[in-house]
Amino acid sequence: MYSFGQELMASANGIELCYQEMGEPDGEPLLLVMGLATQMIAWHEGFCRLLAERGYRVIRFDNRDIGRSSKIDSAGVPSKLDLLIGRRATAPYLLRDMAKDSVGLLDFLEIDAVHAVGASMGGMIVQQMAIDHPERLRSMVSIMSTTGNRRSGQPSLKAFGVLLGNPPKTRDQVISRAVKTFKVIGSPEFEFEEDTVREMAALSYDRGHSAAGVTRQLHAIIASGDRTEKLHRVQVPTAVIHGTRDPLVKPSGGRATAKAIPGARLMMIDGMGHDLPRDLWPTFAEAIDTNAERADRAAQIAPAEAASPAPLHAPRQTGPATTAEPAQPA
Repeated sequence: MYSFGQELMASANGIELCYQEMGEPDGEPLLLVMGLATQMIAWHEGFCRLLAERGYRVIRFDNRDIGRSSKIDSAGVPSKLDLLIGRRATAPYLLRDMAKDSVGLLDFLEIDAVHAVGASMGGMIVQQMAIDHPERLRSMVSIMSTTGNRRSGQPSLKAFGVLLGNPPKTRDQVISRAVKTFKVIGSPEFEFEEDTVREMAALSYDRGHSAAGVTRQLHAIIASGDRTEKLHRVQVPTAVIHGTRDPLVKPSGGRATAKAIPGARLMMIDGMGHDLPRDLWPTFAEAIDTNAERADRAAQIAPAEAASPAPLHAPRQTGPATTAEPAQPA
């Protein structure tokens, strides 16, 4: 049975990133990029094991300003005004810098190109990788993410309130906030695993809690702006996965992402919110694998064929329906 090795540190883009690997060393490298305020451990070991069993060398890491990776504390904390309007001039870094972090990790590991999977902010980061560093991606999966266009994927008022609430300070407060948050943004038609949320929040606090770092990450998201026009030029085989009940990044964000990227395949999952429910792990693994296979075939198919993708089909399962649809032309 596969399991993660020890946590290691990598020098990347002028900072230190904490990472772990699972799977065969000669497997196809697959990079997992996590979202806002969330550490690499949110890529649950059981889910990663499904990917390793499919032959992937799975790599997960803490983004800057989270977990055991470098904190950019010298930059301070943005004002509420700068945060709300996304003032770029005062942002200590942008999503493009976080994309460079990912590329720096690949350089450290001596990996030329990877299959990249990003969740939420992580989806934005892998989109930015596809824009700025397309040669480093073999395929891309963007989960519960959006393009940065403010007309798409905006949170509900309740979810926005959770996002901008006063940050918790103590360990118990962090755990309580995590439970409250996922009761609001989680998947209403899948089991809520409160014990797992509590355990993950406690471990995250112990690994390295930084409320200021989370605020800087959020500033980077808002200040980075709209990627839509640049996504029109992306040629990386792409799958977009989004829940129909996501209140934090509404489903329009996933649809906008798939519409922006030529040939992208869109999978809308009924009852899924802004999390990665255990019951859907096999569905996610299958979608990632199916999309990766497109990269293996890409050099052998004609451009005209590549421009008209077949729908992405989820495996048969019980529970809420999963629908797949090709993106409409932008």
